[in-house]
Amino acid sequence: MKKLTNTSINFLPLVAIALVLIVWQIISALQLIPEFLLPSPLSVLQAFGDDYQALFSNSLVTLSEAFWGLFFGVGIGVILALIMDIFHPIYKALYPLLVISQTIPTIAIAPLLILWFGYGILPKVVLVVATTFFPIAVGMLDAFRSTDQDLITLMRTLGANTPKIYFYIKFPNALDAFFSSLKISVSYSLVSAVVSEWVGGFDGLGVYMTRVMKAYAYDKMFAVIFLISLLSLFLILIVNWIQYIITPWRRTNHV
Repeated sequence: MKKLTNTSINFLPLVAIALVLIVWQIISALQLIPEFLLPSPLSVLQAFGDDYQALFSNSLVTLSEAFWGLFFGVGIGVILALIMDIFHPIYKALYPLLVISQTIPTIAIAPLLILWFGYGILPKVVLVVATTFFPIAVGMLDAFRSTDQDLITLMRTLGANTPKIYFYIKFPNALDAFFSSLKISVSYSLVSAVVSEWVGGFDGLGVYMTRVMKAYAYDKMFAVIFLISLLSLFLILIVNWIQYIITPWRRTNHV
C-alpha cells in the first residue's frame, strides 16, 4: 500500500503537466489568444524538430558555462563556509558582504563582466560563480554550526584535532544541507549562463533566444524555454542520484 501511495504521488506532477498542456492546446485551437503571441504545444514541438541541431549545439555551450561556473562556485562556497566557521571574526566581517552581493541583480552585473572580460566564456563562468556560491556557503555554514556540540566535545576528549572533527563529524552532518543547496545552485547556474548570453556572446541558448525573439519566432522561443526547464530538471535529477549514492543511510526500502 505504501509503495502504491508513493507511486501515485510521483505520478501527480505528470498529470498536472498534461492538464496544462491540454488546456493550452484548447486555448490555441479556439484562437482565444493569437497564434503569434501564444504558439500551441504542437507548434512548439514542431519547432523542436525543425531546429533541433541548433538547439543541441547551443545547449552544449550553455551547459559548459553552467558546469564550470557551478564547479568553481561550489568550491568557493564550501571554502568560505569552512573559513567562516573556523574564524568567527572573518564570519562577522564577511557574512554581511555576502548577503549584500546577492541583492545585486545578475542582469545588472552581466554587462560589466562582458565589458571587463570580453565576449568569451570567462564572463559567463564568473556570473554563474557569483550566483551559485552563496546557497552553498550559507547552507554549509548553517550545517556546520548546527553540529551537535556534545559530539565535538567527545571527539576532542578522545584527542581529535580540528581536521578530524570536520572529517568525521561536521562534513557528514552537512551533507544534507550541501545537496539541498546544490539543487538550488544547479538551477541558478543554467539561468545565469543564459542571462549572461543575452548580454553578449556568440553561441548558447541565450544567444539563440535573442535571435529568435528578434525574428518574432515565438514558437522557437517557447521551445528554448522548455528546453532550459528540461535541462534544469535533468541536472537536479543528477544531483539526486549523486546524493543517493553518497548517502546510502538515507535510502528507504519500499515494501
